[in-house]
Amino acid sequence: MDLNSSGRVIMLLGVALLVLGGLVVILSRVPILKHLGHLPGDIHIQRGNFACFFPITTMIVISILFSLALTLIVRLLNR
Repeated sequence: MDLNSSGRVIMLLGVALLVLGGLVVILSRVPILKHLGHLPGDIHIQRGNFACFFPITTMIVISILFSLALTLIVRLLNR
């Protein structure tokens, strides 16, 4: 891989991170999404100055939503 290709890949990754950051900022203002991370089944352990968080239920919900979205996109593109 030459430097020109490497530079393009780095620029694309930078743009992707910029878009992802913008989505996070925009989606953080949606009221229903503020409950993610506080669902029943999400484990939060706090003892003294140690805290550990396992968002198990939240990750399952996000995985299902992404799977549905990708399935719809693939089916629409294959028409």
